[in-house]
Amino acid sequence: MATPTVPFSELSRNSKQVAERLDRLRRMRVTRRDGQDLCLTTLSYEREREETADVTARLLASLLAADDGARVIGRALPAVFPWVRHLSPEEVREFAGDLVDATHDAAQLDVHATLHRTIAEWRATARILADPSLTAELTRPLPGDDHGEVAAP
Repeated sequence: MATPTVPFSELSRNSKQVAERLDRLRRMRVTRRDGQDLCLTTLSYEREREETADVTARLLASLLAADDGARVIGRALPAVFPWVRHLSPEEVREFAGDLVDATHDAAQLDVHATLHRTIAEWRATARILADPSLTAELTRPLPGDDHGEVAAP
């Protein structure tokens, strides 16, 4: 569903009319020429989105903890993320765990960047694994001396 758009100048000039429109639409995109676009939303709509994220996170965590939940999630992930077919079963399990943790961060801490980063990083891993020449290039031994263990980012 496309989010209705309003220019920042209209918000400045006609804030009452824009607010009335927002009451009906519940969410609007405010475009700006000199910066990132903004999103206006009603508090009730934002609370509903927060509840949705919280329920989703708890549902995923509960499924993952269930006896056959990991298998159920493992079967469902390809429908949501088709690129997981390039991951090993162990990597799919790790991705599912990371996804649950990141979803909890989004719901409980209002930190959405973790979820976005988790998906982007695992998609990049799948992209590398899908390309045999890229996989070979990135997994080949480096020439020269061993420079020791690489610190985690």
